[in-house]
Amino acid sequence: MNGHVKSMRFQQFMGPATTLLSLLLVMALTKSVAASRDRCDIPLHPALKLTRHIHKETVDLIQTYKSSQGEILDLPCTVSGSNIPDPSISGLEASDRIVNIYTHLQAFFPHFKRVYAQQKDLQLPSSPVLTELNSVWIRSDSLAKLINNIYQSIFPNRPVPEPVGGPTTLPPPQNIFQQKVYGCAVLKTYKEFLSNVSQNLRSLKREICRKRIRINT
Repeated sequence: MNGHVKSMRFQQFMGPATTLLSLLLVMALTKSVAASRDRCDIPLHPALKLTRHIHKETVDLIQTYKSSQGEILDLPCTVSGSNIPDPSISGLEASDRIVNIYTHLQAFFPHFKRVYAQQKDLQLPSSPVLTELNSVWIRSDSLAKLINNIYQSIFPNRPVPEPVGGPTTLPPPQNIFQQKVYGCAVLKTYKEFLSNVSQNLRSLKREICRKRIRINT
């Protein structure tokens, strides 16, 4: 068999093989791109948008709250020994910070429930502070669900850890003045927490979508 015939047969063999190889490469590339898109196709943007909205509502709520507390012109918004969650968010890894945001939200809810119950006893049923408290509470519950979805989207094989320290401990019975101060402290701390949530969600978006970090499943 001369060289020309060998070359013809080699080209005939390599033609389908090259086509198959090209097809496999395209499929692999498509899968890689799809994986990258899926990695960014998580509710980070809706969560960030909702966080900013709740933060604005909380700023307005603090003003409404202060103005509805009677003759106290300069209501202090700091209190010690009340077990209000720290507004800071900790964690070096993305998973740690997402879990920390989620557990913080869960820890704030009993305090919101206590403040609402206290204000319900102190305010008229038509008081705007009750309406605004309820709105922030409901939206915050929706935010907690979004944060949980984010965690499950990025780390599908990892259950959300339980909060460290167990259930949230509420302060002991308070007099009326202590109740008013406590409620203001809860709202002020929550506002600071939401600012930290916004900052961390922006950071997570850059870390996950732009750098395309490798997710350990």
